[in-house]
Amino acid sequence: MNQVVTELYFASANQNKIKEVNALLPPSMVVRGIQGLVNGDLEETGETLQENALMKARAIYNLTGVPSFADDTGLEVDSLNGEPGVFSARYAGPQRNDADNINKLLSELKGKPSRKARFRTVIAFVNGDEQQLFEGIVNGRISEQLKGENGFGYDPVFVPDGGEQTFAEMSLTDKNAISHRGRAFRAFAAFMAQYA
Repeated sequence: MNQVVTELYFASANQNKIKEVNALLPPSMVVRGIQGLVNGDLEETGETLQENALMKARAIYNLTGVPSFADDTGLEVDSLNGEPGVFSARYAGPQRNDADNINKLLSELKGKPSRKARFRTVIAFVNGDEQQLFEGIVNGRISEQLKGENGFGYDPVFVPDGGEQTFAEMSLTDKNAISHRGRAFRAFAAFMAQYA
């Protein structure tokens, strides 16, 4: 019989992401962010999304002793050889500024024949010796200009396949239904149901 989990730490201080996750996990589980728990950023020195997610989840578990999870997301653009990939958050530099990252991306794509891209999210769950990985992918393209006010990161320039709207033009509910993060977290939520 699995232990009942009522509290989880999410290795993130991003309130948008914490809100998205709380909407997906069983209501009996309280998801806590790490604001006030960690000074500065958690180490993300892995060469893959999986390594970064596991590194962050393990660090928070070791700090709290409470089941913890972390995600790492990358935007992979075909004509940029998969960049920005694991460096998506700091593509334009260590300041991790969404506007700077988007401007650099649009600049790098000027004159490229293909704007095909995919978002990939990997979630790592750590509970003692147990660790699990979950992945979600959504394919799409990078728009020519920014559109929409919702979301964060590259959402204003990412148009999922089969759609005309960017993620930033969609409601949170519509975005979660098809997004990389939504897909990864639904797999994670299904797994976590056994602990509810």
